[in-house]
Amino acid sequence: MNSQEQAKYEARAKIIKAMAHPTRLFIVDELGRNGERCVYALTEMIGVDMSTVSRHLAMLKNAGIIEDERRGAQVYYRLRVKCVLNFFECVESVMKCNAKYCKRMLVS
Repeated sequence: MNSQEQAKYEARAKIIKAMAHPTRLFIVDELGRNGERCVYALTEMIGVDMSTVSRHLAMLKNAGIIEDERRGAQVYYRLRVKCVLNFFECVESVMKCNAKYCKRMLVS
């Protein structure tokens, strides 16, 4: 693998790592399904303190998955690109395939 390919895979890994937490997956899914949300609303939905939600949001923003906009005292977050939701569809397909495989193994 050359250095250009290495850089490409590292960039991909950064994005995937940013989503590799249940809370961050929830945030991405919520923003994808329902549009932008303020940090306060996300904190209420997730049920943890605001600093924890802010750290999750910062990680997603740093990876380029979400963007924010300040409006007065509130900061609103939204997905930068909706295609990230296609990743969820792919993950669900893998989960279904795994479940079918496990079911076949139990029957055999």
